[in-house]
Amino acid sequence: MKTQADVKKVMADAAVAGQKVMEDTTVQARVAVEQGMQHANKAAADVMKAAEDAAEFGRANFEAMTKASQLYMTGVQDLSRQTLAMLQGLSDHALESAKTLSTAKSLKEAAELQAAFAKTSFERAMNDTVKLQEAAFKLAESSFAPINARLTVAMEKVGKPLAA
Repeated sequence: MKTQADVKKVMADAAVAGQKVMEDTTVQARVAVEQGMQHANKAAADVMKAAEDAAEFGRANFEAMTKASQLYMTGVQDLSRQTLAMLQGLSDHALESAKTLSTAKSLKEAAELQAAFAKTSFERAMNDTVKLQEAAFKLAESSFAPINARLTVAMEKVGKPLAA
């Protein structure tokens, strides 16, 4: 039969075992809470980083649109100046031709002067038109360059895995 001392020993051993279980459970709970907090902090940091990246991407897109608009407006002003210069040149040429035509001594000479004027005017207009067209293509290329650069960045971001 068990004596009172045996019962006390069993009770003391049970208390020690219970205390050990409680301490182990507390340690495990503390570790679990700390790991949970670490994961939560990492998740919050990842969300903040993603938000910062998105804001930076949007800001860079806005800057690209602003730069493209500035380049376009500057280019349009330049094209307008070139067009006005071309029209002024054609106008001056027409006045010179009219003066020259007024000095013609015969109908044949007037016809020759008129034909030369028409040929020169046509060649000049074609040459100026080619120059304007080249300038317009350069304008389109340069004004869309900032947007194209942002599209390239966007495509690179889309191509990256989300975990990276």
